[in-house]
Amino acid sequence: MTMLKVKNLRKEYPKFLLNDVSFDIPKGYIMGFIGENGAGKTTTLKAMLNIISRDGGSVEIFGKNMDENELDIKKDIAFMAGNSFYPKRKIKEITKVFKRFYSNFDDNLYQQFLQKFDLDEEKKIDELSQGMSLKYSIALALSHHAKLIILDEPTSGLDPVARDSLLELFQNIIEDGEVSILFSTHITSDLEKCADYITFIQHGQMIESLPKEDLIEKYRLVNGSLNALDSIQSDLISFKKNAFGFTGLIKTNQLKENNKIKIGAPSLDDIMIYYAERGATL
Repeated sequence: MTMLKVKNLRKEYPKFLLNDVSFDIPKGYIMGFIGENGAGKTTTLKAMLNIISRDGGSVEIFGKNMDENELDIKKDIAFMAGNSFYPKRKIKEITKVFKRFYSNFDDNLYQQFLQKFDLDEEKKIDELSQGMSLKYSIALALSHHAKLIILDEPTSGLDPVARDSLLELFQNIIEDGEVSILFSTHITSDLEKCADYITFIQHGQMIESLPKEDLIEKYRLVNGSLNALDSIQSDLISFKKNAFGFTGLIKTNQLKENNKIKIGAPSLDDIMIYYAERGATL
């Protein structure tokens, strides 16, 4: 089952165009949504959820058209973008208001998550660390049995220990195959640990949307001397010169036999960096 299907999404601003963004998320998987700051990740998420209007494209969630079934769909979605809670309110006060919007809110399950995350309902939001505030958001989401969790830069600003704990939590959430997670980030090392799929946009344009392993296999890092660069330069996504020669990114299907070139697998960071380098030289 496809949990989320975005097709040809478009949003135009005077100085920015999000154009032809398409991707699917299967049920029970994690998708990382990557791109530089300003690439259009937040715009995509908000347009997808009708928080801002779209100028084109369609969105299906749980097999239903978003425009025709928005209220029904949103009962089973959790969207988290930063800390949107009133900072001086206690957790229990915010939960009381939140519950009114979800007829399927499960009090027993909510209490289990409070205990699991060591959350004190008497604490105010501004007394929580960023990591604990995010865990509270997730407790709310899971307590109304959200089937699709969408997070905008959830690990930004967290220390490595808190980030690792959160990524482990994501993997636990999808373990039974009933929940899917989409989260945007520019911290690609997080995705190396937990993502099943990667969607990559740059300057509002789609670059790739593939299973993570397939994305890595689609590209190769190559390096060699400057003399060897001429034989491969026209096939490279982009390259950088250094004291020892050059390093570049190439699509695997563009590789040709060349004993002057060394070949290795790229990281997600490498793919982002060399596409950014290409954009800077266009």
